[in-house]
Amino acid sequence: MSSTPVEIVQALLKDPTNAEVVNRLVSPDAIYVSLSYDNPDLKKLMPWAGTHKDGPASVFKVFQELNTFWNIEAFDIQQIFGEGENVAVFGSFTVHSVKLDKTFISPFSVLAKVKNGLVTYMQYMEDTFGTGSTFRSGGTWTFQSNPDGSEVSVP
Repeated sequence: MSSTPVEIVQALLKDPTNAEVVNRLVSPDAIYVSLSYDNPDLKKLMPWAGTHKDGPASVFKVFQELNTFWNIEAFDIQQIFGEGENVAVFGSFTVHSVKLDKTFISPFSVLAKVKNGLVTYMQYMEDTFGTGSTFRSGGTWTFQSNPDGSEVSVP
């Protein structure tokens, strides 16, 4: 029985730390983008961040890594839909950092492409400011974002 692209992406997101599932659903030449295309500073904090081109091995490794830094307490798909090979997913998840015992609820979105029954591209986005804060152990961040405003500090 053939699965639709939406069903394939949904099955992958349901069990991304299961090597059998990942190998069955992800193309050997798939590209996986986690959080950013290439951000060396973010990669220091979240080693899985960036563009990965090793197909199922990349997808499996990314989800294994993030599951060692956090306990995933919830992962809820709120909307998933597709047209042709394109699939969009929107939802939220709750993470609890292993090291610092901090919890954060983040929205997420996924753009995926499915060809011939396999995921060939996946881009995963989340609130990295918020999820990264679960690893923050001290210090103050100071920002100047508003051209008409003053500095903002986040303790």
